[in-house]
Amino acid sequence: MIEPTSAIRIARPSLDLAAAERFYSGGLGLSVLYRGSGRPELGERDLLMVGPGGGPWHLELTASDHDVVTPRPTPEDLLVIYLGTPPTDAFVTRATEHGGTVVPSHNPYWDRGGVTVTDPDGYRVVLTERVWAPARATAG
Repeated sequence: MIEPTSAIRIARPSLDLAAAERFYSGGLGLSVLYRGSGRPELGERDLLMVGPGGGPWHLELTASDHDVVTPRPTPEDLLVIYLGTPPTDAFVTRATEHGGTVVPSHNPYWDRGGVTVTDPDGYRVVLTERVWAPARATAG
């Protein structure tokens, strides 16, 4: 059974792990939780895991020279981060100085009280002032 405390890993391909690390760690301030080199002879990929230190989720990014998987994000492939306060101009500037690009959200809902930034692989990260209220989130 999936529990509220179950950890979540979101896995995505990347073409440039160094650029991804620069964006997610330097730009967004996430911690590098793990970095490793795969063994190509075993079909393994290089790996970067970033997330909030001690948090219940992390983002896994993989890349390899022997088995290239090209990222194919859509405008609705979102990583939404609930900040609880409006993203400051300084925070958004830091994200863009580290490889992000501010874009209008495909769904204008996210532009109200937030900003959408693409990572170096084109995946969208929404930084929103909203707060996730799990007690109100029920399936209908």
